[in-house]
Amino acid sequence: MTFERTGSRHDLAARRARVARVIRLAPSVVRVTFAGDELADLPAEGPEDHVKVFFPDPATGELHAPRTVDGTLQRPTSGVSVSRDYTPRALRATADGTELDLELVLHGVDDGAPAGPASSWAASAEVGDELVVAGPRGSRGVPAGIDRLVLVADETAMPAAARWIEQAPTGVAVTVILDLADEKADAYVDAPAPDGGPSPFARASVERLYRIDGPGQVAEAVRSLDVGATTFVWAAGEATTLIPVRRYLRHELGLPHDQVKVDGYWKRGVTNRDHHEPLDPTDPD
Repeated sequence: MTFERTGSRHDLAARRARVARVIRLAPSVVRVTFAGDELADLPAEGPEDHVKVFFPDPATGELHAPRTVDGTLQRPTSGVSVSRDYTPRALRATADGTELDLELVLHGVDDGAPAGPASSWAASAEVGDELVVAGPRGSRGVPAGIDRLVLVADETAMPAAARWIEQAPTGVAVTVILDLADEKADAYVDAPAPDGGPSPFARASVERLYRIDGPGQVAEAVRSLDVGATTFVWAAGEATTLIPVRRYLRHELGLPHDQVKVDGYWKRGVTNRDHHEPLDPTDPD
């Protein structure tokens, strides 16, 4: 079968938003709810849409926001412009306007490692703080005609994994492999959805792996799965962890390109990795 995904392109816009609520979902994860009139036309249609969030200069606290010119983002010529990509967890209309939920992993905040500017901001975010959200540039839906969906995700990819589950058609079986730092991250997995309902992961068959138990577990777990001709596999998280996963799916199983999506959201030791870059430079698609 072909794994056709309906897609759409969006006009690029940079939108200002302010923090409306902050909820700590787990020791290393925070859900930040933004509000603002400019969010009203923000599209968030697909499970893996991503927006570029611009944070204040960590040294001065000033927000040097970009602007859109002829469909492209132009950063300011002066000042420090810090940005990171995130999947919108939820977008909803309220009596007061529009709200956007983002779930941010606090890299380095609780484990003693140096924290980056996005993590530092999220750890101390307060109601009224302002950011700029740009994008998304496009959306793609869940593949048509599948009967099983396999998701592989670490904490950074769990917002997208949750959206995959929520958008999967009725009757599609969902299997999830979660690559978690340790058991403290279970609170994030079990946290209520943004609308107050149960965690979307409660609707799936979930295997929880803990990095504290050693490397290589993710690839082993994927190898144990029965991936059929009507199964779609989506994996995202730390790039080097996912290289053997992609090699197994694409080369050993021989799955076609449109049946597998593996995305390196970040890479250990690399600051602000561009997730559009090939996961494995020695074997790009």
